[in-house]
Amino acid sequence: MVHITKDVMKKITPFLWFNNNAEEAIAFYTSIFENSKLNSIAHYGDDIPGMKGKVINAQFTLDGQDFMALDGGPNHPFSDATSFFVSCQDQAEVDKLWGKLTADGGEEGPCGWLKDKYGLSWQIIPVQLNELMQDKDPQKVGRVVQAMLKMNKIIVKDLQDAYDNK
Repeated sequence: MVHITKDVMKKITPFLWFNNNAEEAIAFYTSIFENSKLNSIAHYGDDIPGMKGKVINAQFTLDGQDFMALDGGPNHPFSDATSFFVSCQDQAEVDKLWGKLTADGGEEGPCGWLKDKYGLSWQIIPVQLNELMQDKDPQKVGRVVQAMLKMNKIIVKDLQDAYDNK
């Protein structure tokens, strides 16, 4: 029996269903994001055939955001309908996270989206994109959007050049 206490969990916490690789995925994610850790983990015992040793419940933190996970098998794979938006301070952070999350079987997608090797979707977005898109000049915003639509990984310099009409 897994017992979750109020002081451990926030009211709303993303819960991730993995296909028998939750422990591996958690180690991967906590190695990428700063201020991250595995908080607790519990494994199935002998009571459910074929599940012994797999994760029945894990609680972990990625850069201050709490998550829960389990090994549930292949019945409910991740989809693009759910993604995690990561606000990056600069191009260096975008490059670092993009490289790590697309490594070893991850897939690049358009407009800052990607899927990691576990099939989870992420949006790796520099804060500069939002700043440029908040301009009151619709022509500048339009150029930024058009530049973004041509990108997979977001390139801040190219966004700024579009904004500046270079």
